[in-house]
Amino acid sequence: MQLRLGLTLALSVVSLAGCSSLAVNNGSLDYKETATLEPLKYPEGSMVRPATPLYPAPTVEALALEHAPVLENKRGNRFAMPRPQAAQVMPNAESTETVDTAVSRPQLIIDGNKNPLLKIEGNSATIWQYTLATLSSLNHQIVGQSKNGYEATIKIDQQVYVLRLTAVGSSNNLAVFNADNSFAAPEKATELLTQIYQNWPA
Repeated sequence: MQLRLGLTLALSVVSLAGCSSLAVNNGSLDYKETATLEPLKYPEGSMVRPATPLYPAPTVEALALEHAPVLENKRGNRFAMPRPQAAQVMPNAESTETVDTAVSRPQLIIDGNKNPLLKIEGNSATIWQYTLATLSSLNHQIVGQSKNGYEATIKIDQQVYVLRLTAVGSSNNLAVFNADNSFAAPEKATELLTQIYQNWPA
């Protein structure tokens, strides 16, 4: 009875441990022993379409084979992928990951279509935070913000305007639009952008 129980336990341990831990040859490296076969020959006189291989075997140079990675276990009898290398932490990793958030003072400019703009150099996300802070300090009511970009809908004297920040490289332009996406009247846009310029927190 004890012998049968011991045999059952031993078989259970072996099956749970699996063949991989025992490094038993499972034929996964047999591909290294393959040989080149002659093309298939058809009997003479048979009506067979010419067969073109869909996936022809590539020709591998001997030098490439010498420098190929070793994809086998320590015993050399099973296929095994190499273990990943531990990541190396650079000593100055923190300094390289920092994002430049420096922002210049706004400049009031006029584009080619006589529309006033505020030109600001720096990080767009930081500039937009400064813009929202300035609007809050001016007590302008923000009635909506875009989730996909730097755009806010504001209400001034019962009139709705859209303030939009667009970036080209490190240069950003802040413009004022009407609700229908047309540029706001130059005098109204100049008034609002001048207020933002004068109350810019940076």
